Order: sequence, then C-alpha cells, then structure tokens
Amino acid sequence: MAHPPALTEQESWIALSALPGIGPRRFYALLGHFGTARAAWMAADERWDGIAGLSRQGWERTLQARRRTERTKALLRRLAQGDIAALLVTDGNYPALLRNIPDPPPVLYIRGRLLPEDGEALAIVGTRKPSPYGAKVCAAVARELTLRKRTIVSGMARGIDGIAHQSALEAGGRTIAVLAGGVDIIYPPEHGKLAGWIVEQGALVSEYPPGTRPEPGTFPARNRIISGLSTGVIVVEAGEKSGALITADQALEQGRDVFAVPGPITLPQSVGANRLIQQGAKLIVTIEDILDEDQRQLCLPLLGQSVENSPATDRLSEAERRIMEIVDWEPRSADELAARLSLSGSEVAAALTLLELKGRVQMERGGGFVAC
Repeated sequence: MAHPPALTEQESWIALSALPGIGPRRFYALLGHFGTARAAWMAADERWDGIAGLSRQGWERTLQARRRTERTKALLRRLAQGDIAALLVTDGNYPALLRNIPDPPPVLYIRGRLLPEDGEALAIVGTRKPSPYGAKVCAAVARELTLRKRTIVSGMARGIDGIAHQSALEAGGRTIAVLAGGVDIIYPPEHGKLAGWIVEQGALVSEYPPGTRPEPGTFPARNRIISGLSTGVIVVEAGEKSGALITADQALEQGRDVFAVPGPITLPQSVGANRLIQQGAKLIVTIEDILDEDQRQLCLPLLGQSVENSPATDRLSEAERRIMEIVDWEPRSADELAARLSLSGSEVAAALTLLELKGRVQMERGGGFVAC
C-alpha cells in the first residue's frame, strides 16, 4: 500500500485541506484529533476511523486521494512557481475578519496581494442580470466607497459583481474577488481581462486549490468568504432566490452589517433587496447610510440629490431643469418626457442633447434616458 509523502507542517496544511471530502469543519476536526496537520497527514488509515463522525469506510475516498503522491507533489510544485500564495489561517497576515468567522478556510489561495487596509472592506453583491437602475446604483456606490478608501469585495460573477469590481478599479481603488474555483480558473471566462486588472490592483482569493473548477455547490460556500472578508454586505438588486441573499444570510450569522438598495416594486430584481429591508436590513439612500455605521460622519449625497442643490443647476435652461427633475435611474423616452412636461418633441430633443453634452443624462439601449 502506498504511503502519503512526508511533508512539513505547512505543506501538510495545504495537502490535507486540498483532499476531496475535507471542508473546513472536517479539517479542524482532524487537527483537533491529531494535534497537527502533519500528524493527521501521516496517520495510518485506521486511525481516521470515527473522526468527524465518519467511519474508516466513510473516509475512503479521501484516504485514497492522500495516497496519490503525484497529486500532492503537483500542487506543491504549482505553488512553488510563486504567482499563487497560500496563506494558512495561523499566518499573521491572514485576514483578521475572515479568521473570526465560524468556519474560516484553513488555507486561502491568493493571486495578487492582500494589504492591511483591506481590513476596511465592504462587499457588494447582487443579481447577474441587473436593470439599468441597478447597474447605475452599483457603479455609484462602488465608486463613492472607493473614494472613501474602502476595498470592494465581490464574487466576480456577471452583473452586479463585475460592475462593482470594475467601478472600484476605475476609481483607482482596491478590490478583492472571491472565486468558487481555483484562482487560476477564471469564471465566467469573459471576465479574464477584469481578473487580470484585479490581480494588479487587488487580489483574487479562493479556498480551493489551483486547478479546481467551479461547481454548483462551491458558489454558496464561497459566499461566506465574501461576507467574512467584509465589515458589511451591500445588496444591489437580487431576485427572490438570488445567491446574493445567501451572502446576506452569511453576513448576519457572522455579525456583519447588511445593507440593501431599495428598488422599484415592478422589477423582479428588486424583490430580494426590498424583502431584506422589510426584514431589517439597513436601507441605503446615501453613502452616509453605510459609513455612519463606522462613525464616519460624511455629507456625500448619492441618490435622491435634489436638482436645486446640484452645482450645475445654474447652467441649465428651464427645459433642462424640468427634465432633470424627472429623470432618474429608470430609462424614460423623449416622448414620455414631452408628454409629462407638456413640451414639444423638438424642445425635449434639444434639451436632452445639451444634457448629454453636459454629462447630466445618457441614452440607454432602447432609446430611454437616465440620469448620470
């Protein structure tokens, strides 16, 4: 019978946690039973009997993988290349917020860098199919938090996640993407360029070893890391069964703040966030609503800014001003604006053109206009 290769304690943590069938709870059960990861790694098969409630037979798939020495050696060789770091939960630079959750990853794989200032991070999560309203709000929230030196954490999924990452990067800030597979497996594939930018200006992190492909069950598991790395979670649009709601639940279990952006009740993407507000999540109307939780007294309007208080109001014509009183995050056609304001089509068209040039509105797909 083949025996597992002899490893150092650090290598044993990595190898043991990477075995199939070993999640954080079973890893810590093994550690508690044997005292060290190396002792667990080197222990005879029969000594695993009864640990974590599993019989020797129940551990068979894991023990077989342990005997495949080439698998372990390949993982250690991959880490030796240096572009992927492996942080043990016992390491001093392991994120303190994450270490304090009930089941922290024994090993955290990283491409890029985690910095001390990432201890003041906020997560932004939401639907993969945001409305124009949701996309605009997400970008604005991520940008303004970035300008206030907050690291943005999300899951690099399509939709809200990707918008949050990109908006933080465009504002010159840091962002962390938590992946449901190895940090060398980019999913969705169209986010390859975004992932490269994140590595330069933040980090890709995962509890799964390099080469691991994401599976349906790994997405909910990674959500606890998104919330675990953050002081709070912001939900921007989420359907009734959205994975973002799992992240919100994990945040509450970890004692983190949960914020939600209210949305139009006519949109299916608003159901989850609106329900969170009903259940006690903190409603976001301005950036103050988020940062006041950390005793940061800011006067930074984000949503619902009145036209009268806008610094550019004095440069608007009467028609432009009236249009700006109506347009918001929901696309409105020129015909709708003309009818509501009792203006001619030519007056509205001219005013919209000038407002676009001034950066006050922009045309969405389908021809509707939204506020910038």
